[in-house]
Amino acid sequence: MRHGKKFNHLGRTASHRRALLSNMACSLIEHKRINTTVAKAKALRVYVEPLLTKAKEDTTHNRRIVFSYLQSKEAVTELFRTIAPKIAGRDGGYTRIIKTGFRQGDAADMALIELVDFNELYNPNAEEKKTTRRSRRATTAKKEAVVADAPKVEEKAEAPTAEAADSTEEKAGE
Repeated sequence: MRHGKKFNHLGRTASHRRALLSNMACSLIEHKRINTTVAKAKALRVYVEPLLTKAKEDTTHNRRIVFSYLQSKEAVTELFRTIAPKIAGRDGGYTRIIKTGFRQGDAADMALIELVDFNELYNPNAEEKKTTRRSRRATTAKKEAVVADAPKVEEKAEAPTAEAADSTEEKAGE
C-alpha cells in the first residue's frame, strides 16, 4: 500500500533526484525563472520554498543548512543577499508555476517556474517609477515645437498634389 507516499520520485534514484533538484534550485535562484516540466516544477517548489524561508533570517546556521541542499556558494550568496530582502515581508508562496503548453518532441506538459517578487508584470505591489514634475515652460516649448513641425508636413503633402493638378491640366489642354 502507498499510504502517506505522495512524494513524486520523478522516475529517478534518490541521489539523482537530489542532484536534479539541487541544480534546478540553483538555476532558479540565479535566473529567477526557469522552464521545465510541470512535474519537475511542482517537485522543485516543494524543495526550494523551505530554503527561501530559511534565507529570510541570515545566520551562519541557516547559511550552512541551505548550502547543504544547494552545494553552490554563488547560489547561497545570491539567495541571502538579493532574494531574502525582497521576500522578507512575504509569509509564503515564493514561487509561481505557469503552464506554457506542450513540448514539441514528446508532448510533455511544460511550465515556467519563477520567483514571485522578481516578476514586474504580475507583481501588483511593485513600486511604480516616480515621474519628475516638469515646469510649464518645458511643456509649452515642446508643444510649440510640435506645432512648428506640423505645417512643414502639410506643405510637403500639398506640393505633390499641386504638381499632379498641373500635369492633369496640361493633359486636358492637349
